[in-house]
Amino acid sequence: MSELDLFPVLGAAAVAAALGWLALRQAMASAPTEDRRWREPPPWAWRAAWPAVSVLASLCRPWLPARWRTAGSRQLRQAGLDPALDAEHLVAGSAVAAIGFALTTAVLMIALGRAGAVGVGAHAHEAVSPERIGLVLLAVGAIGAWWPLSWLRGRRSARLREIVRALPFCLDLITLSIESGANLTGALQHAVAKGPPGALRAELERVLRDVRAGRARAEALRAMAERLDLPAVTSWVAALVSAERHGSGLGPILRAQAEQRRQERFLAAEKLAMKAPVKMLLPLLAFIFPCTFVLLFFPVVVRLFEEGLLR
Repeated sequence: MSELDLFPVLGAAAVAAALGWLALRQAMASAPTEDRRWREPPPWAWRAAWPAVSVLASLCRPWLPARWRTAGSRQLRQAGLDPALDAEHLVAGSAVAAIGFALTTAVLMIALGRAGAVGVGAHAHEAVSPERIGLVLLAVGAIGAWWPLSWLRGRRSARLREIVRALPFCLDLITLSIESGANLTGALQHAVAKGPPGALRAELERVLRDVRAGRARAEALRAMAERLDLPAVTSWVAALVSAERHGSGLGPILRAQAEQRRQERFLAAEKLAMKAPVKMLLPLLAFIFPCTFVLLFFPVVVRLFEEGLLR
């Protein structure tokens, strides 16, 4: 592709970019402003594209299906991002990422002068047809749309694993505080002050903020269990609320809960250890066993060649 052939393409791209920018500014001006005074700032990866994400979120909010909104809100709550993002922001972020990935790929293809062609030489521009270029841009856009969802799933899984690991130690701290004479709120404050930083500490801080704001303690704990949707946390909160309602001693219940969580963690580790040989079977068959057979049979094959048996 010659430089003269690139001028119409670059001109069309510049006109499309200018029209897109004007359309975005018009949409931003007409879109309702979102009050974020009481919300946390979005993650750093979302801040660069936040104007476009906010506009698209406001546009797709009336059309978003309830099933998508429920699933997205659940994943955001488990990832700890519900104070900063909504399900509409997640859908808008996927759309912005898809458009950004596709536009970046198109600009790179134009800048390279061969529209992504694999061939080299004078006929390089004939190696890829416009239909294939469209398929490449569509595939790149799909990858861009998948990236925010994959990032959210990874953050959610890592955060839930961190909470499950930290729960036994946190329960031990709360148990020691209660057995020392503190009430449940004081025990939670002690666990927040002395516990290791992490997702569970952030959730307990949120519970204490809700209690200081006037929310009932049992209701704040149930809200935490609903946000995380973990069987371990749900069981702990249910036992805690039931014991407090019936006037039972919290110390023995919390100690039993901590021991049960620790046993569940050991059982999960044993389950992963039992899965390890099965997961190692494919690498053994594909990589290690062939190399072993080559080392074993190479001297035999060389000896057979020297004796003329394989000629």
